[in-house]
Amino acid sequence: MPRAFITGVTGQDGQHLAEFLHGQGYDVFGMVKGQNNPRVAALTDEMPWLELVSGDLADLPSLVSVLEMVQPDEVYNLGAISFVALSFTQPELTANITGLGVLRMLEAIRMVGGTHDNPIRFYQASSSEMFGKVRETPQTEMTPFHPRSPYGCAKVFGHDITVNYRESYGLFACSGILFNHEGPRRGLEFVTRKVTNAAARIKLGLQHELVMGTLDTKRDWGFAGDYVKAMWMMLQQDSPEDFVIATGETQTVRELVERAFAAVGIDDWEPYVRKDPKFDRPAEVDLLIGDASKAKEQLGWEPEVAFPELVTMMVANDLALEAAKAGIDLDTLDLPG
Repeated sequence: MPRAFITGVTGQDGQHLAEFLHGQGYDVFGMVKGQNNPRVAALTDEMPWLELVSGDLADLPSLVSVLEMVQPDEVYNLGAISFVALSFTQPELTANITGLGVLRMLEAIRMVGGTHDNPIRFYQASSSEMFGKVRETPQTEMTPFHPRSPYGCAKVFGHDITVNYRESYGLFACSGILFNHEGPRRGLEFVTRKVTNAAARIKLGLQHELVMGTLDTKRDWGFAGDYVKAMWMMLQQDSPEDFVIATGETQTVRELVERAFAAVGIDDWEPYVRKDPKFDRPAEVDLLIGDASKAKEQLGWEPEVAFPELVTMMVANDLALEAAKAGIDLDTLDLPG
């Protein structure tokens, strides 16, 4: 059986990818940091076949040790300080994990054996935030980077050092430049889940308002379950290349809010939403929209879940979770459909 090693396995993408690879017949190993990670128990209950190993993207010797132990065929580096807003308050930590962590993993692969004699294949989770103040629309693999946050800057370093190790040492190393991808497993600190969870809680009478930053930002949103398939497809190619993964469509945060509230039967959402300047970033990324033509042509990848379906899926999940916690019977609510 092929072996896959995933950093960031407790996150949204890591969980989706672990499930997908298990379904493809892989032995799946996930890296966790520390002894008391609060997400580990829930993860092992849901995925008893997943083997967890200890390691840290800030510690090269631990990465070398874990690769020697696991002997993976494929490494998926999804671990990062991945919340853009946090990167402004903890820029050094973000640079160390999101940026230098990629270098450490690549160096560990090179040391353990990532060349032609023992070809470990490497996937780096690059980000549309690297484009930042975009130079062209839509963005492709050739669009220049202009990051607008410490997170985006760290991702640019991770992307470029992956290209460098590919060209310098012959590593099979790919970067997926993934545009925003969401789902029920997304953390509550991210705007999509913040909105869908708030809509559910307001419908249930558990919350009275949703406090937001700007509603005018535009994003290219897809479903995380679709995007992890593209990660795997990249590592099945004959030669390593980088790919933009996106839907090619864009919506505003305002549209996200409107659809989320409509999904719980609240058509007039504005009385429930309040803007607070504290959520404004020092430098904002106004518009991101990707051109995934290369991935569609070379990988045969296509997004399957459209934006309206994605929002409905997330709201339904949050309704069920919040109602269960509060002991509320959903059948007593007046819900659409």
